[in-house]
Amino acid sequence: MDTTPPVAKAAPNIPEFAVSELSGAIKRTLEGAFGRVRVRGEITELRRYPSGHIYLALKDENAKLKAVIWKATVPRLGLKPEEGVEVLATGKVTTYGDRSEYQLVIDRLEYAGEGALLARIETLRKRLLEEGLFAPERKRPLPMLPRVIGVVTSERGAVIQDIRTTILRRFPRRLILWPVAVQGAGAAEQIAAAIRGLGALPLGGPVPRPDVIIVARGGGSLEDLMAFNEEIVVRAAAESPVPLISAVGHETDTTLIDFASDRRAPTPTAAAEMAIPARADLLADLSQTAARLLQAGQSLLDRARRRLLMAERGLPDLPGILGALRQRLEDRGERLAVALPGLVDRKRGLLSRIAPRLPHPREGMAARRAALGLLDTRRTAALHRAVARAEAAPALARFSATPVAALVREKRARLEGLVARLEGVSYQAVLARGFSLVADAEGAPLTTAAAVPAGGRLTLTFADGPVGAVADGAKPKRKAEPKQGALL
Repeated sequence: MDTTPPVAKAAPNIPEFAVSELSGAIKRTLEGAFGRVRVRGEITELRRYPSGHIYLALKDENAKLKAVIWKATVPRLGLKPEEGVEVLATGKVTTYGDRSEYQLVIDRLEYAGEGALLARIETLRKRLLEEGLFAPERKRPLPMLPRVIGVVTSERGAVIQDIRTTILRRFPRRLILWPVAVQGAGAAEQIAAAIRGLGALPLGGPVPRPDVIIVARGGGSLEDLMAFNEEIVVRAAAESPVPLISAVGHETDTTLIDFASDRRAPTPTAAAEMAIPARADLLADLSQTAARLLQAGQSLLDRARRRLLMAERGLPDLPGILGALRQRLEDRGERLAVALPGLVDRKRGLLSRIAPRLPHPREGMAARRAALGLLDTRRTAALHRAVARAEAAPALARFSATPVAALVREKRARLEGLVARLEGVSYQAVLARGFSLVADAEGAPLTTAAAVPAGGRLTLTFADGPVGAVADGAKPKRKAEPKQGALL
């Protein structure tokens, strides 16, 4: 059994640290060695927390660095962090002792060169183009003479002064300025809010809604114009209910709001000229239009006058035609006044020659009475036979003869009335009252004493027959001619 006492081990010379001490020492070393740094990298693992802090990581081809942006720093970053964007982050390196991790506390972000900015803008442009926000059919025409013009720009600077001066020079109109920041943090949100706010104004309110909106900014670098390349601004411009003119930067500068606006102006001054016409130009156009209207009206009157003259040459001479017709009418009237008495005389002579050959009405009436008597005899016999047959026939076949007899009496009374009227107008009735009809040897009636030839043979017709006579040689005294001398 070994009873040699044990030999004590030598104490190590490595200092001993607590975990918190070592973590604090590393933190002080990192912060002292690096201080503020600028790191280029692509944003990844971006997370926004309800507290307002933003956590992310910066990476390149070989490594990844965790980073944090505190809530109070977010409004002053200079740009809005987005996944996949290459940036230059400025801040200080520190550690997070609870997890034994080091990280970059960022207080400023910048795009890493124009190439990264252009790539980001192009990616957003393609995506919005696929959605149809830049389609030509979405473009609306500008009003010819707007009453109110809205302007979205900075209240300080030469842009608003150029727009105001141009509008006052061309055609004074009412301006409504919505001041906004045109670059820096929060500028895009202000511009979008201004476009939406002007479009939401009531038409009849105390601040009327503008008829056209101008979104303007002066020239600058690509970073300065980035607010007008933000998606929120582009969508607000595309959704505006009021026609919108974009005038951002110089003529060579192009932003995404130019694609979404209804018209693009190269400069703010050009935007004002595009929004309102010049009064002098309008007056000149009005005068030219009035002159053209007068000329067109005069040409129309000249053409109508020529057509009327041509039509007048083709029309007949109405006064001449009326004169000829009037002369013909007067001639016909004179001839009619002469021809009518001659016609009456010829008709009277013809009637006088025909009258002796006409049968006496009494003969006709006697023959008519004989015929009627024979007809009445036959009708009465037929009626008696019919009554006898009816009495011999059955009761259903019998009929009354009273209507037939009444009809015969009615017809006889009518015939007798006509005979009486005929006898009343017959010249035989006149002869029966003591008159006679005088005719020459040829049977022509003599109506005047002057027409009787001296020693001529005459025929005197009385009511009971004709008698021959010879006229003596003495001329009768001239008396007034009777109107109807055929009966003496």
